[in-house]
Amino acid sequence: MISYIGKRMISIIPIVFVATLVTFALIHISPVDPAEAYLTAAHIYPTPEVLEQKRHEFGLDQPLLTQYLNTIKRMAKMDFGTSYLTNKPVWDEVKSRLPATVELALWSMLFSALVSIPLGILAAVYKNSWIDRVSRGISYFGASIPQFWLGYLLIFLFSVKLDWLPVEGRGTWENLVLPTITLSLVLIAVYTRLLRSSMLEQMQETYVQYARTRGLRERSILLKHVLKIAISPLITGMGMNLGKLLTGTIIVEQVFSWPGFGRYFVDAIFNRDIPVIQCYVFLAACLFIVCNLLVDLVQLYMDPRISTKGRAEL
Repeated sequence: MISYIGKRMISIIPIVFVATLVTFALIHISPVDPAEAYLTAAHIYPTPEVLEQKRHEFGLDQPLLTQYLNTIKRMAKMDFGTSYLTNKPVWDEVKSRLPATVELALWSMLFSALVSIPLGILAAVYKNSWIDRVSRGISYFGASIPQFWLGYLLIFLFSVKLDWLPVEGRGTWENLVLPTITLSLVLIAVYTRLLRSSMLEQMQETYVQYARTRGLRERSILLKHVLKIAISPLITGMGMNLGKLLTGTIIVEQVFSWPGFGRYFVDAIFNRDIPVIQCYVFLAACLFIVCNLLVDLVQLYMDPRISTKGRAEL
């Protein structure tokens, strides 16, 4: 198991390298001049002399290889430069906003799991019943409705018409309700159908027939045997979506004015704040890598044969 984890950790290195390379390439391929973007954000007229001075200050007049190596050194120290818009260190700005995004992502993941797991189990056990039809309807609705439209509908109903919940901002649990539901609905749709299909597939296996022949109770068979195997694809999906939630809550954060990392990134795009964009791309790649690694470790804990399979393939 330790060797498997070590190999997975080593495999992360080239992925991080590619992430830094892509981030660096995006800046230099872009037609936007970082020096000009900085001066524009600072409301300074970009004369040729001032532009040349800023390019030298940013190191843009150095060879590309030197610039790339300097970029890696700065990223290793979590130094992403200074925001053009706020004139503050980007990493300090990110640290102040990232907890809001993490909070929203974790609550959305928890809510979607609490709804989709029981619903998926019931839909599989009572196949073609009214429960299955209801879960199917929820899945179709959740998978087809755009998140921004759902967010505005929830605001119109629960904030404007009923005046039950706040429209925007972060503070109490009430501020979490609408954005959490908006983010969770599409996850509930995916997880419910995924768990239902996996449960139905496992219920046709011979070990289930043997367990019934031995006289085990149906509930025990479903929860202790079938669910333990059937939930594996769901865990993988949840791990992948956790990385997506941590970096992909941009639309929901905009709709509900949630002061998170995604909204900060959108403001950076409109203001051509290149250091912030560079930081977002790099952190997004790292978060996906970490979430995938956590999924692999959970899968390894649930099924130790994975490490054996990895050695056999080698």
